[in-house]
Amino acid sequence: MSRATRCLLLLTIVLVGNLALLVRPADSQLLLGDVLPGTKKLTMDGEIDRQLIAGVSKFLDNKTIEYAIARQKSVWQFDPERRGEVLNGYRDALRYAIGMRDARPEKIEMELLATTDQPAVVANCKQFEVLAVRWRAFGEVFAEGLMLRPNSRVLARVVVIPDPSQTPEQLVGLTEGVPESSRVAAFLASNGCQVLIPTIISRERNQFQWSGRRADVTNREFLYRSAFEMGRHLIGYEVNKVLAGVDWFAVQDADVPIGVVGWGDGALLGLYAAALDDRIDVTCLSGFFEPMELDSQKPIDRNVFGLLERFGAAELASMVAPRALLVETCQGPELELSGGSGAPSVIRSPEAHDAQAEFSKAKELAGIQEVSTEKWHYVKSGVEGQGPSFVAETLQRLVQLLPQRNAIGGLTQTRKPGLVDAREDFDPNKRMLRQMQQIDRHTQSILRKSSAIRKEYMSGLPSDSLDEHEKALPEYRQKFANVIGHFDDELLPADARTRKVYDKEKWVGYEVVLDVYPDVIAYGLLLLPKDLKENERRPVVVCQHGLEGRPQDVIGEESHHYYKAFAAQLAERGFITFAPQNLYRHRDDFRVLQRKANPIGKTLFSIITPQHQQIINWLKTHPNVDGDRIGFYGLSYGGKTAMRVPALLPDYCLSICSADFNEWVDKNASTLNPRSYAFMGEYEIFEFDLGTTFNYAEMAALIAPRPFMVERGHDDGVADDETVAYEFAKVRRRYTKLGVGDRCQIEWFNGPHTINGKGTFDFLHLHLDWPKRP
Repeated sequence: MSRATRCLLLLTIVLVGNLALLVRPADSQLLLGDVLPGTKKLTMDGEIDRQLIAGVSKFLDNKTIEYAIARQKSVWQFDPERRGEVLNGYRDALRYAIGMRDARPEKIEMELLATTDQPAVVANCKQFEVLAVRWRAFGEVFAEGLMLRPNSRVLARVVVIPDPSQTPEQLVGLTEGVPESSRVAAFLASNGCQVLIPTIISRERNQFQWSGRRADVTNREFLYRSAFEMGRHLIGYEVNKVLAGVDWFAVQDADVPIGVVGWGDGALLGLYAAALDDRIDVTCLSGFFEPMELDSQKPIDRNVFGLLERFGAAELASMVAPRALLVETCQGPELELSGGSGAPSVIRSPEAHDAQAEFSKAKELAGIQEVSTEKWHYVKSGVEGQGPSFVAETLQRLVQLLPQRNAIGGLTQTRKPGLVDAREDFDPNKRMLRQMQQIDRHTQSILRKSSAIRKEYMSGLPSDSLDEHEKALPEYRQKFANVIGHFDDELLPADARTRKVYDKEKWVGYEVVLDVYPDVIAYGLLLLPKDLKENERRPVVVCQHGLEGRPQDVIGEESHHYYKAFAAQLAERGFITFAPQNLYRHRDDFRVLQRKANPIGKTLFSIITPQHQQIINWLKTHPNVDGDRIGFYGLSYGGKTAMRVPALLPDYCLSICSADFNEWVDKNASTLNPRSYAFMGEYEIFEFDLGTTFNYAEMAALIAPRPFMVERGHDDGVADDETVAYEFAKVRRRYTKLGVGDRCQIEWFNGPHTINGKGTFDFLHLHLDWPKRP
């Protein structure tokens, strides 16, 4: 090699080396490949959001089974000598779960119902007379129905509870609708029993107007919705009506036995009543007795939050012991509901093998195998348990179980005593409307008082001392976690899988999938600005879509103009952004998740919250993420997340609620508010007992003293400006009294339900300490 060639080669090496230093210095731009460093390649195909929802569904199914096994193994294994003490604790829990929080009157007075046109004596026959009656159950709510008073000595007193598909008149034989062979009320009255038959709210659809509007849901679901939000329940209301009847029975004659009999949902109400009240000597359940783990497919008015944490049908039945229990498997109510604004549901007759297995389990839990032949009976009507209700064997055993059975003597089989209703043009719909109006007024009265109730509930979280506020925060976060439900399971290792899916002028985007729980993943889009330096740490904004949305919507790929591609806009401003896939997508598919979660004391946010925790945990491992500067910004349903998840996860250093903040409890529970969810199709939206615990101001109190902002368009149909201002004033007051008023803002703008991206972007730059770019 010549000297000239060597010199040229040396010069080339120096130039190339200097060029490499220019291109890739120590703080050079990050080189990003198809897979993020430290992650595996994502290979999932198809609609990942559907796979996410299917995984959560499977997880909840498995959890429901776990709860059933746990009940069988531990909850109900207690010292028989402490049975009474333990049952009292269970009964308190059961009363809370079914919303029995309203006291019954100390003295129940039975009132005859008559007008100048309608007599109180509805009908007469040789064996008994039929009276139109009512009795106060709680507050200003009355039970209303029929009393059958025997013309001979009263040998027993029985509350006969109809299914929602039945009227009291049908069970007596005054009107058609119940086969003669199944008219249990007429049979009991003919055999010396005094009978009360309360009206049960029906599942007729779209029957009455409320504040000039019709809710396209069943009567039962309409009342359930508001009550559920306020920590009450239609089941609890109706059980209170039944037990108010028992109260009246109990003071008539202490030596006369009391029974409860029901078919379909009437049997379900009877089971709850008998589990709670030892004064009920005999319980007869017909057309309902099966594992309650199946209830996520049943009408939503059966949905009881947290029930399966302690109680299934077998556990409830075991609480009846050592009193008498008679279960009849027969043709039960059949119903299929779909369409409109209500929750789709199906009722099918219980299968005999399911009912028999649950009955055997109840006997085992109660420890009464040795006396079951005397006091506990199972009857199967028809070959497959699909025969008529209240067959002769059932009624014979029912009467024999009453302590004064010997005094009854021979039984008459009369079930059609030739009664004629003396009331002219009696309309049961008017009675139904009265019952519904009373229940609605009661729930609305609780709603009106709820602000004061929540204020008392939050009194332990000081608003005048930042130090004391922060000391009390963990306790109140735990309370909130209990209200919306939380899993104690540890998060799985994230095992992050990624793939590059976008390469734009100023940023690149990756799909990310993380493991959370078995079968549960978190999925989203990570946007990384292209000017990131290798060792530079930047703030992150987690950008949450709304109802039926996708992460792609918030970066502008889809034609959802109200998002204004805010995740992409923020990436162009230099923020790292992450857009998670939330659960509220694919209509009934995600709403059923709420139905599955509620009975085990959980909600959608019991899954969403750990998904976000896993996202945060993984983001903090990214070399370009400043783990102390991760903020949350959500629109619409994403705004709902903005109120709940940052309230529970302190790792979010700020939260922005866009197009959702309002007087949330009123929007859910009011039947006067024209924007109320009580009339709408979001049947999953209601959260049990939120009304007396955490409205949006109280949730924001758990976010304080971290920065919090509301983005509100004047034309947003979520709520009125006045309602938003009312609730926000309480938030601003707390922040100001804590001495951090500059961290709490609201931006009003002329516009609809949309991202505005003006004041909120300034808020992010300020509180995430990221400079604006020219």
